[in-house]
Amino acid sequence: MKTITVKASKTYDILIDGISSDGVAHECVSLLDKAGSVIRKTSGGYTAAIVTDDILASLYEKRLKDSLEKNGYRVVSFVFPHGESSKNTDTFLSLISFLAQEKLSRSDIVIALGGGVTGDITGFAASSYLRGCRFVQIPTTLLAAVDSSVGGKTAVNIPAGKNLLGSFYQPDVVLCDTSLLSTLPADVFKDGCAEVIKYGIIADYKIADRSLFESLAQTPINTQLEEVIAKCVEIKRDIVMKDEFDNADRKLLNFGHTVGHAIESLSEYGISHGQAVAIGMVIESRAAVRLGLCKEQCLQDILEMLTLYGLPVSTTFKVDEITSICLSDKKRDGKSLTMIFPVEIGKCVLKEIPVDELENVIRLGLEEI
Repeated sequence: MKTITVKASKTYDILIDGISSDGVAHECVSLLDKAGSVIRKTSGGYTAAIVTDDILASLYEKRLKDSLEKNGYRVVSFVFPHGESSKNTDTFLSLISFLAQEKLSRSDIVIALGGGVTGDITGFAASSYLRGCRFVQIPTTLLAAVDSSVGGKTAVNIPAGKNLLGSFYQPDVVLCDTSLLSTLPADVFKDGCAEVIKYGIIADYKIADRSLFESLAQTPINTQLEEVIAKCVEIKRDIVMKDEFDNADRKLLNFGHTVGHAIESLSEYGISHGQAVAIGMVIESRAAVRLGLCKEQCLQDILEMLTLYGLPVSTTFKVDEITSICLSDKKRDGKSLTMIFPVEIGKCVLKEIPVDELENVIRLGLEEI
């Protein structure tokens, strides 16, 4: 088992493991099946509320419930329809009402069992209910494991844009059971690959460390899951500990996301997050080449890596459509928008783009070189 400690406004551990010996009976036990005992030690409490979607409920809810009950918890479950379309204020308010009806106290625990949608909704509800109750993340997708379950960003979407209503709220513990990723559909796994590739591009954002990026070309991600997840989490941990509330270096984690979020919204979430981020990384990298920030070889390396993992690299949406959505981005500050551009593999920079120049930058990114 790998343990990575985050020291932010709250200190907590990310545990990464699949199936290992329990050390006592010498039986192989999944981290999910040990969740109750871990949560008992980290969080205490009496009632545990499992929050999950309808697909994950059929796969893993009973195992988690059994583990929690064995460790003395009263367990209740809130199940919502899967998909990005559920990441809205209606689901959020329904969850808050459910927690109130079940009379959870501040010392009780809300557990997100699922991918990024589940983690974001659950974390935001935990931060809001009673002004904050205990919160645990159990990611079940590669994307959630390497990115959204770590660092404390929680949110829901509103009609004006993605993740515009939310909070920063760190969990008590993150339990990443890599064996759960074996049930992922291929397209969902690819979404996570896009975020892993992103980490390879930003990597050590000051000294251009290519090691993670190059390892992805040499060895498939699914054959080195624990190592890849740990490396991505360490990169994010280091950035979050320097800038928890997204005022400076943490914005580097949004490489590909400014344009990517716009593409998601324009497609009404028919294009998944990972696919949109992949396209966003290409557009932002191509713009970087034209702005003289990086060499064309950097763009080619990124295109080849995304193609290797079966991710899209282009879009049919127009410059004005993408620009319009980007102007609602959280990274906008007054009359400028912070964008992330690669300088070389392993090193990215933040650039303030004046609002009146944004459309031209996006045009540069959309036009083929």
